[in-house]
Amino acid sequence: MNSTLTLERLPDQETTVTPQAHYWRILDDRILDKILRVLVPVSLVNIAIALYMALFYAPREATMGDAQRIFYFHVPSAWVGFLSFFIVFVASILFLRTRERKWDALALAAAEIGVLFTTLVLLTGPLWAKAAWGAYWVWDARLTTTLVLWLIYVGYLMLRSSVDDLRRARMAAVIGVIGFLDVPIIYLSVTWWRTMHPTLLINETGGLDSAMRVTLMVALLSFTLLFVWVLLLRVRLEQKRDALALQRARQEA
Repeated sequence: MNSTLTLERLPDQETTVTPQAHYWRILDDRILDKILRVLVPVSLVNIAIALYMALFYAPREATMGDAQRIFYFHVPSAWVGFLSFFIVFVASILFLRTRERKWDALALAAAEIGVLFTTLVLLTGPLWAKAAWGAYWVWDARLTTTLVLWLIYVGYLMLRSSVDDLRRARMAAVIGVIGFLDVPIIYLSVTWWRTMHPTLLINETGGLDSAMRVTLMVALLSFTLLFVWVLLLRVRLEQKRDALALQRARQEA
């Protein structure tokens, strides 16, 4: 197997978006292994520190009590979701321009992770809302637009999983580009509309408590490292899947 080959443009007559005639890579396997050898232990240590700080270091919020600690999981989950969909947005544009399978694979991997973390947002948000507002769900502007974002990318994944032809891949890429437009709407929703959703938890001094702020920053870092780790593994899995399909096709030929 010649692992130095890379995926070229997918011709229009290709019947499947999964390449049957090319290998592709985003990172060399040796470079990826080196990155993972450093990233995995650093991520695990960071996650452990963030968990300790969220549960024990950060002070107990006076109004909501310990329920407020969901904040340190809810906000980083939203950040990773937005980051994932931004990667889908960029990779989808590159795929539409070049038809290179590597960009399609990157968009798919990022979309799966984005849906996962947005699901965590939609699960942790109601738990926090119950303590803050007395109800698990209100049709708040930010909550509603986040649900719309989740539905868009669930539809993206359903389309990608139905058929692997190039036309469907292009349609999914268009959804990946258009769907990202909801992200700035979510961010600006608390400014554009009357909403119950807070921008940041504040205390009586008018700003986020310093210990809370540090804990949030550590949690954001740990979730970001986890995202990079999972994304690299997911892209590698897609690459191995395509390589295996190519090998089988050559054996059958």
